[in-house]
Amino acid sequence: MPPRALVEGRKARRWTQLEAARSLGISQSYLSMIEAGERSVTPALARKAAKLYRLPPTDLALPAELDANGAARDLYGEFGALGYPGFSHVRARTKRNPAETLLLALARNDLDPRLTEALPWILLSYPEMDWRWIVSQAKLRDLQNRLGFVTNLARRLAESQERYRGIVPLLAQREAELEPARLQREDTLCRESMTAPERAWLRENRPPEAVHWNLLTGMTPRQLRCCGPGMCPTRSLEEKIIPSET
Repeated sequence: MPPRALVEGRKARRWTQLEAARSLGISQSYLSMIEAGERSVTPALARKAAKLYRLPPTDLALPAELDANGAARDLYGEFGALGYPGFSHVRARTKRNPAETLLLALARNDLDPRLTEALPWILLSYPEMDWRWIVSQAKLRDLQNRLGFVTNLARRLAESQERYRGIVPLLAQREAELEPARLQREDTLCRESMTAPERAWLRENRPPEAVHWNLLTGMTPRQLRCCGPGMCPTRSLEEKIIPSET
């Protein structure tokens, strides 16, 4: 969490440093050093300050590296805590930075299709995420093709919906930034358990954007848009469009 977020949050509440320090459970001198950038904010203190100051989740601290044990995390609850309508009935105990949740989801070998279909929503809802951190972590794990395709989906969704059109240039810029890092190897959009017939069918029938990003997926903005942003089907889109074996 950047020091400016603590300063702005405290001032928005019209608190003195002493009042804020008491509410945060730390000394006034320690808070003063944090706000001056002389001390770092611990994750626990960042979450407490975010709740106390009502800060956006994008102000929450990001780890230096993505948690290798993140596979055990409750992504349903994290999406719900971030405001995703599809999981509004689920709430994680701890709210995370949406950038971290996005990368953890992209890193899954097999992700619930309902979560996969929610990925563009994060980019649309939190355009102020730390993009530099997201890209660096994606490259460390060879996830740039998945990220590039999801960014493409978000950009095309934004173009079709009035409330998001203001961020179209930003999403286009981010998509372009990923282009030089595009990998040539074939990948899936978090569906590594896909059968050989499914893979063969998608190689012939996937949309051109999926071909460009070397992903085996049939996801398109039109399929997501039919339910509105954040309200996606409960079945995999690919399960709907790939013919069943007979």
